Amino acid sequence: MKLISFIVPCYNSQDYMKHCIDSLLIGGEDVEILVVDDGSKDDTAAIADEYQKNYPGIVRAIHKENGGHGDAINSGLREATGLYFKCVDSDDWVDADAYRKVLSTLKELLHGDTMLDMMVCNFVYEKKGARHKKVMTYRFALPANELITWDKVRKFHKGQYLLMHSVIYRTKLLIDSGMELPKHTFYCDNIFVFQPLPYVKTIYYLNVNFYRYFIGRDDQSVNEKVMIGRVDQQIRVNKIMIDYLAGRNIPNRKLRNYMVSYLEIMMTVSSIMLIRAESEEALEKKEELWKYLAEKDALLFVKLRYGLLGRAMNLPGRSGRKLSVAGYKLAHWFVGFN
Repeated sequence: MKLISFIVPCYNSQDYMKHCIDSLLIGGEDVEILVVDDGSKDDTAAIADEYQKNYPGIVRAIHKENGGHGDAINSGLREATGLYFKCVDSDDWVDADAYRKVLSTLKELLHGDTMLDMMVCNFVYEKKGARHKKVMTYRFALPANELITWDKVRKFHKGQYLLMHSVIYRTKLLIDSGMELPKHTFYCDNIFVFQPLPYVKTIYYLNVNFYRYFIGRDDQSVNEKVMIGRVDQQIRVNKIMIDYLAGRNIPNRKLRNYMVSYLEIMMTVSSIMLIRAESEEALEKKEELWKYLAEKDALLFVKLRYGLLGRAMNLPGRSGRKLSVAGYKLAHWFVGFN
């Protein structure tokens, strides 16, 4: 069995996927790299096939009809044979030294008495044109180099959340969680780092800057104008997360608090994108989203709606919305989601 299955979802990725795949090849026979061609119309499929030919037993090309980023991950998960599972987007890459440390640490942990469910590493925002590379580190929230449970997790600060870039899951855990990401829907990576969490019993934080998250292309899904244009997909993901958490019994208090806080950030992002869309229809959608939460879980609604961020996103009138946007810009600085 392979140690890690890396899934590389690709759609028209011919211009940058090689850099991504090459960075993963350092893992050698310990890893499998599943390059999922999601119905690309350029040379992505041919490039994937070439890597499979040149690196048999390591790289596998999977070709499918276009179903979106989440569906590509679903396909990769069904094909994965590795003990652990990591998604790397085709325009991103991993750091070589940190990668070697990840592999050696996972091997060491295999000799222990307790199975690791989720490894957490830092990631770096490789923002186009930025001189300073922002690092998302978890050293204040998680004790490093220690196999822990949720009870030993410290408080996550605002903007310090687990993202797809930072987590490596045990593959069977993902399967057991029943996670099925929606087709043709952007932003479903938020579900990926949300729905499986109640199944995670053990966590290991490795304080290395492993994942390099490229950001800055005009067509990227996290570009603000793109996010506004795709706000209906953002809302869909938001509602799926509400459906999952609403009324759910999560005995561990720290885990529940974390998931509620993450949902709060999602409600904030959805709300501010709808405000910035600057239309009556968008404002009606914002009201409907908060109403949806209230109908699903009244107590959760009260906690989020009348918390600091909820109040900030629901200030009355045009002047209130301007203040909400100003607050968003501050949150943008903290979270760095685009």
